[in-house]
Amino acid sequence: MSASQMTETTATPLKDQLLASDRLFQETGHYAGLDKLDLRDEDPLKYESLHIKLRSMVVSAREMAKRISASPGVREVGESVVALYTPEGDAIALSTGIMVHVHTASRFIKWMIQNDYEKAPGIRPGDIFANNDAFIGTVQAPDVIDVIPIFYDDELIGWAAAVCHELEVGGITPGGDVALAQERYTEGLMVCAEKVGENDELRRDYLIRLERNLRMPIYWVLDEKAKVAACLEVRDQLLELIDQVGLDYYKRATKEFIEEGRRAQLARVRQLTVPGRYRGHTFFGHVTEGKQGVLPMGNKNWLYAIPMEMEISAEGKIHLDFDGTNSSGYHSMNCTPAGMDGGFFVTLTQSMNYDGKVNDGAWLATDMNLPEGTWTNPTDESLATATSWALLLPAFGVFQRLLSRGFLGRGYKEEVFVGQVNSPMIEMGGQSQYGTRFGIALFECAAAGSGAMGIKDGLDTAYVGWNPESDMGNMEIWEQDMPMLYLGRTISANSGGFGKYRGGAGFESLWLVNKTPQLIIATSEHSSRVFDNAGMCGGYPAPTVQLHYAAHDTDLKELTSKSVRLPHSLGTDPYETDIEKYAGGDVKVIEGPYLAEPLREGDLFAHSYNGGGGYGDPLERDPDSVARDVANGYVTADSAKAVYGVVVESDSDGCRVDREATIARRERIQRDRRTHAVPVRQWVEQDRERVLAQDFAPEVQEMYRDSMANSARFTQEFREFWNLPSDFEFTPPKGR
Repeated sequence: MSASQMTETTATPLKDQLLASDRLFQETGHYAGLDKLDLRDEDPLKYESLHIKLRSMVVSAREMAKRISASPGVREVGESVVALYTPEGDAIALSTGIMVHVHTASRFIKWMIQNDYEKAPGIRPGDIFANNDAFIGTVQAPDVIDVIPIFYDDELIGWAAAVCHELEVGGITPGGDVALAQERYTEGLMVCAEKVGENDELRRDYLIRLERNLRMPIYWVLDEKAKVAACLEVRDQLLELIDQVGLDYYKRATKEFIEEGRRAQLARVRQLTVPGRYRGHTFFGHVTEGKQGVLPMGNKNWLYAIPMEMEISAEGKIHLDFDGTNSSGYHSMNCTPAGMDGGFFVTLTQSMNYDGKVNDGAWLATDMNLPEGTWTNPTDESLATATSWALLLPAFGVFQRLLSRGFLGRGYKEEVFVGQVNSPMIEMGGQSQYGTRFGIALFECAAAGSGAMGIKDGLDTAYVGWNPESDMGNMEIWEQDMPMLYLGRTISANSGGFGKYRGGAGFESLWLVNKTPQLIIATSEHSSRVFDNAGMCGGYPAPTVQLHYAAHDTDLKELTSKSVRLPHSLGTDPYETDIEKYAGGDVKVIEGPYLAEPLREGDLFAHSYNGGGGYGDPLERDPDSVARDVANGYVTADSAKAVYGVVVESDSDGCRVDREATIARRERIQRDRRTHAVPVRQWVEQDRERVLAQDFAPEVQEMYRDSMANSARFTQEFREFWNLPSDFEFTPPKGR
């Protein structure tokens, strides 16, 4: 197709344009039917210059918006992104930031087109639309997307979009990711593809709704203004640029960018991986049965099987299949297809598409099977999606490990990455130190530990999968917004998965509750009993997240006045925390998503964040690296000896390796492995009897029963693997 054949007019409804675009792709296999990239081939410098200018627009608009927002989630952690879209809603260029939203905003725009917004409520210059409904197009309620149409003369030639993650959404519990939500009616304020502004101004009635339905509306309101400013900046700069290059050239070039993105995605996959079928599995467990605050329909323990199959074709197309995963439920961890797109793309942009040219072309080079009725694709739109990342993160951690197998098979060991972590988020509210109501999501969790790499240790307290610009934020900034004072942030010993290359370490925070009679704490996003941050090639998984520690009636005021030692962390003693040692008081260990008893001034609260999985056999780790980890508090001396087989001695000069004792210890571990190892065939025969007897915990039994009920393929493969009768089924656990 040549440039002269590009004939779009304002008389063509957007719905028809969208249908025509989809039809062309289905018929030709090329975006917009482009079998040639004429503009790129004719003048590559002009073509590349345009893309660079477009990306510079969205990047600079995001940086400007961060200054307007004032939200610590946006300014400190970087929870925002700005993007440019075609008239049909396909992503052209995205800024840095939360690359989750390559296609979520696209779904939002397409949903409005498909639902005849062009007729009512109308799409006009100066309009502003907003959405945080995951069933329309976003990941979860805190991810609020604003889009504005861009008109050149009388023709709609594209959309500008901006996303910010809100720290408070007015849900059943304070904060953004409302862990106790069971249905959408408890998630908080919903803005469902709504026209929230006209003539480049936000509607006053919309702002009033925010002010009257949020515990801390200031950040949502400021974020709205920041997003609108960013979109207007993109629009104005784009119109100036089109005056320079011409509308026809712009329309053709942007379509070529997307087609080039599709081809580039296929080429990268062909270059970096080996075609074939890759299979992985992870699990997620949330212990909530009988926990305080849990609503009746969700009063059970949730154990999820997350099998994944990745097929890579010879052409380079990636197909992900979630067949066999478990059903959706009355909890906050369900995820819509838009959210699954988000998990997919924030992973791809860190594993392959990190050159700044990621757009919806890459989406066209991939696809997913998301079985209806499962947590990946709920058919009941009344279900909650408030903490969809709880299942997204372990799921796409598997995807990263499957990709890494492909990298390893092709010989790119330096590209191997064990994967992202599933780390909890603290949500809080109540009465602030200023005497007002407040609610906030504490985003310091954006700096957990990463999985190890194929050639080096993971990143310590510096990574989460959902935000490539991970930053925990400054203590002093968080203290401005919550009635707590930090006593310390400390690396959590043994939090990274053991391996030849250690998983990145997580950290813990200890706070003193300050100037409030009521501080409500909730948490989300983590698996409390199940390893969901796996290792690779012999590396250990990261430990599950530690529990909450709350201390009442401490001696902290008296200790402070005496200038004696105060607790600054939980410490490394497995039998007694530093809180108990140095502050006294009634220390409670809490498991579950909610602290039913509010904290008050003078109480202490501690919480830990996850590390990542390890890579390779721990016995192959360099002993001097283990000694450094012990010296730095990343690994305890006991764990160094027990797992790494490294005997570390400490004195006033530091930590050093006892070489002879280490050799002997490692030989002992290897002998023990050989002594206790059994052939796989023997292990399968032994455990087959257990499977036949359904000798599992109730949660495990229910998990397998549900997977078999959802998937004929899973059922067949499960029976074949364990050599079970053709009519074998799991029965529902008693009382369920």
